Amino acid sequence: MTLVGLLALPTAAHAADDDPYRISGNVQLEGEPLEGVELTVDGPGGEQTVETDADGQWAVGVPERNADYTVTLNEDTLPEGIAVIDETGEDTSPNVREVTVGPGGRVTTNFFIGEGERNTTGFVDQLVERLVNGVNFGLMLALAAIGLSLVYGTTGISNFAHGEMVTFGALIALLFAVGLSLPLLVAVPLAVIVSGAFGYAMDAGLWRPLRRRDLGVVQLMIVSIGLSLALRYIFQMFVGGGTLQLPNPLSGVIPLPGSIVLTWMDLVSMLISVVVIIIFALWLTRSRIGRATRAVSDNPSLAAASGIDVDGIVRIVWILAAALAGLSGVLWAYFRPGIKWDMGTSILLLLFAAVVLGGLGTALGALVGSLIVGILVETTSLFGVPDDLKYVGALVVLILILLFRPQGILGRKERVG
Repeated sequence: MTLVGLLALPTAAHAADDDPYRISGNVQLEGEPLEGVELTVDGPGGEQTVETDADGQWAVGVPERNADYTVTLNEDTLPEGIAVIDETGEDTSPNVREVTVGPGGRVTTNFFIGEGERNTTGFVDQLVERLVNGVNFGLMLALAAIGLSLVYGTTGISNFAHGEMVTFGALIALLFAVGLSLPLLVAVPLAVIVSGAFGYAMDAGLWRPLRRRDLGVVQLMIVSIGLSLALRYIFQMFVGGGTLQLPNPLSGVIPLPGSIVLTWMDLVSMLISVVVIIIFALWLTRSRIGRATRAVSDNPSLAAASGIDVDGIVRIVWILAAALAGLSGVLWAYFRPGIKWDMGTSILLLLFAAVVLGGLGTALGALVGSLIVGILVETTSLFGVPDDLKYVGALVVLILILLFRPQGILGRKERVG
């Protein structure tokens, strides 16, 4: 009943904290930031007004992407005798900008005030910013891809429902944080725990009985596709087709050199990803169960002959994979930003690309592949690739690498074929 109650939660159409997409920028006077300058953003969802902070930066949330918005700088709020300049002399209203929020959901528009040369963002600055975003995206992908890779390594299942496990984690966090009004520091760990329990339930109720019936890889893959479709539309039945938002207690951006824009939530997301990956790596390489997991992944029959409880290890792998996917879903909800019933599906192919690129069944390979995919997705638009096709670039690189190294970057030949 509580989850159903999420449908009745109010979703603000005009508030920056609640809208899923973002328009942001800077206001500078000859390279120096201007504080307290008023800007108006008009478009779908209505008119919004925002002021620049101490660093000259501003941002507003907007409810729709693939939509046009008008950004107007109120010149009355500028210092006396200062106006927005237009070096070309062709723009009669340089304080008004027409912007389009594309498929990526974010757009930046800057105003440079006063006389002198206008500051422009060079290719190197743009590349550095995209690399930072790519690493952030790649770390988030790695959390889910590592679990997906271990499931394949220990069971041989290509789990097409892994994207729904990502969505499940985000929805459970939404249930605890918004539906039950729990603090985020409580809601997120609880969501990870419930996600792990969900993985246990799926293995106990579905995958283990199917394994005991000795179903082939193709049959198991088809079952996972059916499970994916079922879970996806169950999610839609409970939360609808709109975009919901998790609370964001860490608003604001971090002042960094150049044009890099990094929010406090981005920084926290990266730190959480790094810490969790390090802990998981230590568990996998140093603990007895971790070493047993690697043994089952390498050769299940030999591991069983050595006295390892293969079924028990597989159960643990499903729990960890679901928990990591749930955490990835929470971080993905802040990166997108927003939660939708099919959010996990949108990155499923990227997860498979990361796993195959790094090497099937290897956790380290999944991490390496995820970082490569994340960086490629975020940087391809700098080289003329439209935003609509930025995910395709990662898949093209995957194909090219597999042509020369079919087992992936860190995979072994005997695992393929």
